[in-house]
Amino acid sequence: MPREYRQHVFKSPQGATDILLIRHGESQPAIVDQPFPMKDGHGDPALHSNGHLQAEAVAERLKSRPINTIYVTTLQRTHQTAAPLAKALGQVPKIEPDLREVCLGEWDRGLYRVKAAESDPIFLKSMQMQEWGIIPGAETNDQVKARVTAGLYRIADAHPDELVAAVVHGGVIAAILSIATGAEAFAFMGAANGSISRIVIDKDRMIVRGFNDTSHLD
Repeated sequence: MPREYRQHVFKSPQGATDILLIRHGESQPAIVDQPFPMKDGHGDPALHSNGHLQAEAVAERLKSRPINTIYVTTLQRTHQTAAPLAKALGQVPKIEPDLREVCLGEWDRGLYRVKAAESDPIFLKSMQMQEWGIIPGAETNDQVKARVTAGLYRIADAHPDELVAAVVHGGVIAAILSIATGAEAFAFMGAANGSISRIVIDKDRMIVRGFNDTSHLD
């Protein structure tokens, strides 16, 4: 019999960390003249009722996975999204503050959504230029990427050869996948609420294994 050479099947390198990036569930809508509460300089809305359903769906999808640790950010929508999964796994989530959402400066507390819906010229320029820093007082792309990278590598250093879940934000997922792939800054904007993306961190490189998986939400 001739020797057979099967197609390669991906396996995480020894010592690497497998990270499931879960976007938080849908948060409360923005309402003009009713700004979101603030937390550490960021708008901090709670989950919408639909967001709680998405969180339950995430837990149902992942409860049988060998997740070692769940991470959340400082913002309550990530805590609320992680709660059903944490309960199912009997875990207490850890906080990684550097994975919090992009600071939107003067447009935080919900104003960003209003400006986007109204096609404000500054919003349109920010999207065209793919640069957060065009928004008054907002973080720049470089600032976002620097802190997100720091947060990810703290997690990776703490969890070699382990699977972890990190409940984070849409802007953060976009930044991570841009860093990992070298794609344009906003190439991965738009991950759905409750979606699951996946990266593997192996020493000084990031390997993308999935983006915007929503099969559990259908």
